[in-house]
Amino acid sequence: MIEDKSLVKAWLEAARPKTLMASISPVIVACALAWNEGYFDWKPALLCFAVAILAQIASNLANDYFDFAHGADQPDRLGPDRAVAKGWISPKAMLIGTIIILGFACVAGLCLLFYGPWWLIFIGIAIAICVFAYSAGPFPLSYHGLGDICVLLFYGIIPVCFTYFIMAGQFSLLSFLLSIAVGYLGVNILIVNNYRDYEQDKAAGKHTTIVIFGRRYGKISYILNNVFALAFSLPLFININNKYLVILYAFVMALCFMRTRDLYLKEGKELNKTLALTSMNVFLFAIAVSAILVSV
Repeated sequence: MIEDKSLVKAWLEAARPKTLMASISPVIVACALAWNEGYFDWKPALLCFAVAILAQIASNLANDYFDFAHGADQPDRLGPDRAVAKGWISPKAMLIGTIIILGFACVAGLCLLFYGPWWLIFIGIAIAICVFAYSAGPFPLSYHGLGDICVLLFYGIIPVCFTYFIMAGQFSLLSFLLSIAVGYLGVNILIVNNYRDYEQDKAAGKHTTIVIFGRRYGKISYILNNVFALAFSLPLFININNKYLVILYAFVMALCFMRTRDLYLKEGKELNKTLALTSMNVFLFAIAVSAILVSV
């Protein structure tokens, strides 16, 4: 059924701005680490933010288009409305919009070559491929249980490690450990999304990890991902003397663990709030970690 909505609002909703915290959080952490070690440069930092945000928007638009094409977006969808499924934006326009936004992300990525080695272009190519491969092609990754790995890589390891590398000119063990911590919290966003959509995804043949292993797996994974985030970020506390920042970090981690109860108590559209709060927790974690890095 086609519903009326202004074109601007339709595109804004399709971009899903509330999800962008997942893409900017790893860049924030990498910038804070670069600042801590005296490598921070605002120009490549801004370009990294641009790549992260534009790639995420392109991914959101691509998911909107391809999930509709695969029949995963049905009238009984529990998540936020999708623009193509609602008839706000035509499939052709959505596909063109995806390509244009991804093109802008590629331009920003090419500009980063002024600050790093030529081979970084392969990282950009991998990001661009994943935007489409996540929900499109002969083997869409999110339909074959590989969405969690993609999130860990592209919303954790790659943005943290390579944002840091572009400014520092080298990799570091701490950047890798923090990238995993941020990535695991980002995976929890997907866990909530797929936990909520278990029945719909199963009916549509979308084999997420929740569909493959069951909803109990989702609850356990959510808890373990928080544990992993905590464990991989512990090296931050080797030289910290500010008890208030420790309290801030502990408070944020408590929020992360508290959200687990929602998977036991809530169902369907009630989990949309949990999804938003899980995304916010990733951002708060990035701010807490960054505050520690900047203060040391």
